[in-house]
Amino acid sequence: MPSRYTAPVVLPCDPACSVVHDGAVDVDDSGRITYCGPVSAAPAAPVAVTALSGILLPGLVNTHAHSPMTLLRGMGGDLPLLRWLNEIIWPAEAKLRAEDVRAGMVLGSLEMLGHGVTTSAEMYFHPEEMADAVLATGARAVLGGPIIDLPGIDWHAMIRAAERWIDADGLRFGPGERIELSFAPHSAYMLPPEALRLTAEAAAARGALVQIHVAEAANEDEQQRAEHGSVPRLLKETGLLDGRLLAAHAIHLSDEDVKLFAEHGTGVAHCPGSNGKLASGIARLADLRAATVPVGLGTDGPASNDDLDLWEEIQLAAMLARLSTQDSAALDAASALLMATRGGADALGRDDIGALEPGRWADLVHVETDGFAFATGLDVPDPQLLSNLVWAAGSHRVRDVWVAGEQVLADGEPTRYDRDKAYAEVRESAARIRG
Repeated sequence: MPSRYTAPVVLPCDPACSVVHDGAVDVDDSGRITYCGPVSAAPAAPVAVTALSGILLPGLVNTHAHSPMTLLRGMGGDLPLLRWLNEIIWPAEAKLRAEDVRAGMVLGSLEMLGHGVTTSAEMYFHPEEMADAVLATGARAVLGGPIIDLPGIDWHAMIRAAERWIDADGLRFGPGERIELSFAPHSAYMLPPEALRLTAEAAAARGALVQIHVAEAANEDEQQRAEHGSVPRLLKETGLLDGRLLAAHAIHLSDEDVKLFAEHGTGVAHCPGSNGKLASGIARLADLRAATVPVGLGTDGPASNDDLDLWEEIQLAAMLARLSTQDSAALDAASALLMATRGGADALGRDDIGALEPGRWADLVHVETDGFAFATGLDVPDPQLLSNLVWAAGSHRVRDVWVAGEQVLADGEPTRYDRDKAYAEVRESAARIRG
């Protein structure tokens, strides 16, 4: 039935990051928002009204993750990127079974819902199992099985598999269109240019998003830079910049690279936590934003972060932007919050998530304000309220979450999947992988 949710503060995450006091959000039977604004201006109340304390805001959007790597959390934690991949992660992943990926994705999905993250863009093996896991927890995901050139792996077959799945099930499916399918070439340094070109053609024919790692480590793409000038230039040559593209990390970019992304509307998934932990570098966030490149935030995998808490990325993005520019106003609290919500949706090329607006899915997060962060109350200037939310409260006060109007987290506990069962399944898989 149609529902209304009221709260002392509603954050629609519109471009101005408005703060609505005594707000309401109306949701129809399909799980989409029909109204967001002051209660005083709302239409006649629907049948069901849920009065919440605290703050109501849109679900956060994690634009880059490998969530099944919850199984590998903490492995090789003090190595740089390429050694970490070659010596630790890829050998461990060679032992993974389909059921392991499902178990890891369930746990990762529950972890994100507990932090108020309702959508994640995922690149990992056995994407069918990942879809099943996300549908089981009630979250939302953009999924792509990695296309990669390694011994014993046929990248041609990986492209064809993605094509067949999209052609059979469509780009989006599941209740509330919870699953979106994408193409996920790992990187330019792990694929020949022909694979990038064929991926671009396959994605363009279907209107699909392409997720790809770009310029994460300074030494990962030396051959590509020598032959093409830069990875973004190679992506342009192969046609990938002409479609929906999400460039994960995008740290080591030139001015020309930033301009190319801006000209083509390329989205960037900024992952400051993982980039810092692996000493990969600090992305040029201020320059990307100044060029109007769509930028969202990502956690990366829980083996390189090592958690899936996007609120931490909000803080790190702001801190690193300020440090790298020596400007304490380089990224304020409102702008950082928008990167995790509306900005993430923009980076994915989605206009149906990331904000509380009529027509978008009712992916809602309720943040309780009875703790230390809001001890001074909610009747403070709006910038101070947003600052308290971003810098002091974060994920610690997330209490309830809805996806497409369905409650999937109630008072901090998942409603769809037993937490202890998820823990047990992951322990069993992790023990076998460790041998």
